[in-house]
Amino acid sequence: MHRRRRHALVLSAALAAAAPLLTACGSDARPGAAAVVGGQRITVAQLQSRVNEVREAQRSAIADDAQYQQAIARTGTLARDTLHQMVLDRVLDRAAQDAGVTVTRREVQQMRSGLEQQAGGSKGLETAWLQQYGVPPQRLDDDLRLQLEAQKLAAALHTETSQPAFWKALSAASGELHIDLNPRYGAWDVQKGGVDARTPWLREVSKPGSQQPA
Repeated sequence: MHRRRRHALVLSAALAAAAPLLTACGSDARPGAAAVVGGQRITVAQLQSRVNEVREAQRSAIADDAQYQQAIARTGTLARDTLHQMVLDRVLDRAAQDAGVTVTRREVQQMRSGLEQQAGGSKGLETAWLQQYGVPPQRLDDDLRLQLEAQKLAAALHTETSQPAFWKALSAASGELHIDLNPRYGAWDVQKGGVDARTPWLREVSKPGSQQPA
C-alpha cells in the first residue's frame, strides 16, 4: 500500500487551538437538511449519498468480511465526520474566494500525477486516500483541489495552514456563511464537532523522495 509514502498531517495541535474560531450559530438547521451553509442546504439525502460512496468503496477494496467489519467499526462516526468535512470544504471555498484564490484543473492533474508516482500508480493513490482519509476514488480530484486551495490560500495570506492567520480567514468565512447544523450531527465546533487530524485538505504533502514512517 506504499505506507511509507503516505502524507503527514500537520494540524492536530492547530485544530485544537483554532476550535473557538469555527463555532456554529447555535440554531437548529432547517427541516430536511443536515446543514445549511450560506443559505444552501446540505440535505440528509446528499449526506447519505456521500457516506454510501465511502462504504461502497470500502466494500470493493476489502474482500474479507472480518476486515470490512473492522473498517466499518473504525469509521463508526462516518456520517457526522463527512458532514463536518462537507461544511468545512465550503468554508474553505469562501475563504479562498474572499482572498481571490483559484485552482485550475491543470494544477489538480499535476498534483495527482506527482502523488501517483509516489504511491506507485493511480490505484495505489486511490487505495491510500480511501484507507487514510476516507476519500472514495470518485472524490479524489475534488479532494486534491481543496488541498491546493488551502495551500494557495495560506500562501496568499503569507502564512501556513497550521498558523492562526489561516484559521482567522476560515473564521471570517465561517461567519459570512452563517452555518446551521442539524443537532443530530453535533455542533459546528472544530474541537468538539469531529473535524480532526484526518482532515484531508489540511495535510502536508511529502516532498519527492521523502518517506513517512509506516
